Amino acid sequence: MPAIPPRRLSLQQIVEGQRRAAFVGRESELSLFRRNFAIPPEDPRHRFVFHVRGNAGVGKTSLVGEWQQVAGEFGALAASVDEAADSVPELLASVAGQFAEQGHPLRALDRLLATYRRALHDMAGRLAADGDEPSPAALAVAQAGLIAAGAIPVVGALAGGIDPAVVARGAGGLRAVFGGRARQQEEAFLLAEPVRALTPVFVAELGRVADAVPWVALFLDTYERTAPLLDRWLADLLLRGRYGELPANLVLTLAGQRRLDPAHWGDRGRLVADVPLGPFTEAESRQLLHGRGVVEEPVVREVLRLSGGLPVLVSTLAANPGAAGEANATAVERFLAGESDPARRAAALACALPRRFDEDLVAVAVGVPEGGSYAVPGLYDWLHELPFVAERHSGHSRYHAVVRAPMLRLQRTGSPRRWKAAHDRLAEAFAARRDAAAEGIDPERLWAEQVWRRAALEVLYHQLCARPRTALPEALRAGIALCSQRPSRARYWARTLAEAGEDADNAVLREWGRDLLAAITDHGPRPTAALGLLLTRAELTDTDRAAALVVRAWDRFRAGELEAALSDHGRAIAVDPRSERAHQGRAVILRSLGRYEEALADLDRAEEIAPAWAWAVRERGETYRRMGRLEEALTVLDRAHALDPSDAVPLGSRGLVRHGLGRHEEALDDFDRAVALWPEYAWALVRRARVRTGLGDRVGALADLDRAEELAPGLAGTEGERGEVYRATGRYEEAVACYDRAIAMDPGYAWAHGSRALALEALGRIAEARADLDRALELDPEYGWARAQRERLG
Repeated sequence: MPAIPPRRLSLQQIVEGQRRAAFVGRESELSLFRRNFAIPPEDPRHRFVFHVRGNAGVGKTSLVGEWQQVAGEFGALAASVDEAADSVPELLASVAGQFAEQGHPLRALDRLLATYRRALHDMAGRLAADGDEPSPAALAVAQAGLIAAGAIPVVGALAGGIDPAVVARGAGGLRAVFGGRARQQEEAFLLAEPVRALTPVFVAELGRVADAVPWVALFLDTYERTAPLLDRWLADLLLRGRYGELPANLVLTLAGQRRLDPAHWGDRGRLVADVPLGPFTEAESRQLLHGRGVVEEPVVREVLRLSGGLPVLVSTLAANPGAAGEANATAVERFLAGESDPARRAAALACALPRRFDEDLVAVAVGVPEGGSYAVPGLYDWLHELPFVAERHSGHSRYHAVVRAPMLRLQRTGSPRRWKAAHDRLAEAFAARRDAAAEGIDPERLWAEQVWRRAALEVLYHQLCARPRTALPEALRAGIALCSQRPSRARYWARTLAEAGEDADNAVLREWGRDLLAAITDHGPRPTAALGLLLTRAELTDTDRAAALVVRAWDRFRAGELEAALSDHGRAIAVDPRSERAHQGRAVILRSLGRYEEALADLDRAEEIAPAWAWAVRERGETYRRMGRLEEALTVLDRAHALDPSDAVPLGSRGLVRHGLGRHEEALDDFDRAVALWPEYAWALVRRARVRTGLGDRVGALADLDRAEELAPGLAGTEGERGEVYRATGRYEEAVACYDRAIAMDPGYAWAHGSRALALEALGRIAEARADLDRALELDPEYGWARAQRERLG
């Protein structure tokens, strides 16, 4: 049998081998990391976390690459992640993928991630509001629940995509928003709190694979960008008992520009080896230059002068040192001095324009016609031979910032016309990717989709670089939309403005980006500060200003700041009287305050502006229902259903109206149809249980409540209705226990106090029954039924 020839190395493998062979300096840092693998984890000298820090260009990424090779020498299973993974679920998916490539799949985590992605996709269009208005207290609880669940900053794919008002509506619990779509309780928890659901599985899988390898090594580069998303999670990961027991043979490496935040890492200092990096010493720079054959002293001194000891520049200039005496040569000329082919030089400059690039974008950047070919054969592979081009695990390459900046400056000042044309081409290419990513997605939810969002931000970046003044209004409108849907992701939008300002040398963009980043960083999950900044600037049109006010009003409503929210909606209407969303939003707040006539006036105006907007019609029906105007509510909800027969919510509301009118069979039919349209409609299941109880179908009612509890665990309304079933069947002790649990979940639940009073009365506990009715009236002075019962009991 003929011998199998050895597998040929790829170009990238050859380049990587040459890079490693040429690596010089950092001997003490390499030795520090290497020695750590010889120290048992039980030894106090062992370090579980390494933090490399230093300015851009100082060589952090190169050192981390060497450390990863060192870890491999000790048999470590390794994975490397950078800012491309911008959430915990994405980081875990990346690590799992890299481990699988090395023969150690994290199957349990992969299965849970697949469930998460599927459930998230199913949920994308199902965050519409339904049910009763939340009280300010319930809104505050929901907002706190979002924060506690990690919605800032680490839930990643869900951060900012959940409306706390929706969460609070009818239950005051985070899972209410997701329970209506999840098939199982596990999925409801996974969607509501992905970090808490995924991390223990990740830790358990780490422990399993750690038993099969000597070491496990995780590397997180560009940590200055991902720290706002990952810092708290990583610090908690190291805390015993939070997510499970980490294997002792795990070594974590972080590489960023700044010190670790003492708020998260202050009490974990013993675990961390802090490794600050400065520029190369002259000896290290000379060693690198001599290794590259740069030995003429005048040339060496010129490289030392130009580079300032920054390793990336020393390495680049070592490849293209120029001639002695060329003191006036530009940095770009130095970077490309060794390349005589003008086509390659032009291509290298053009590929600095995108922030990240792949092979398709290289063709766009250099201006290859569609269906044409490169002027330079093997251009994409050749680019990766350049010392300042890095390709991360994500498959998207980038220029080092220290080298990219002068290349951009040369192109911007050398030919403004070509600069604009190239950025226009790149904006069009990203727009095509953005539009392709939008297929099948609700237009209202686009900013929540990672692929669409990333492409959209690149479109904005290139438009801003090409035409800062004319593109800025569209960029600001994007920020308003992002604050509305994904406020925790607004930092990427603000950074896009800041980077476009630097790269286009535009002071207005730089100022916008800097100020927005500061507002977002300083005010956590709430977009109020960033929206306030947007509202102070003159670049917004009246329509934009009204949209920003509406978004801020909803944020304030979620936080229970009702008067401030009303004020913002009022200002939005003053700025843009034809903003149907401002009228609709104000109507919802007014209704929650019991100011029904004013709410109806706003809904009148919303319908006048947008007569076919089914949501406004549905809200009118809900308002009539809560006013007790059931016949009018029925007529309006009929119209809402006709406008959108696929919407289950008007059917659910109409079912409740018909139940209130005593038309129980018709009510049951409406709830049946609503649940058929939306099988996981937990709100409708609970209300159908009420109808079934009234019709004597106690078994069916309990089945509905069991299903609702499975879909949306821990909701006060479900427990309250279960108490009603037990009370109707004379099981008063069990009924009281259910009401007790409902009131513990929501102390402001006036209906449960009133219903518990009747169960207590049936048990002969009259004094307690009176106290419950008093409390119900204290919570809701307009609760006429409770007042009548209190008068009856005397």
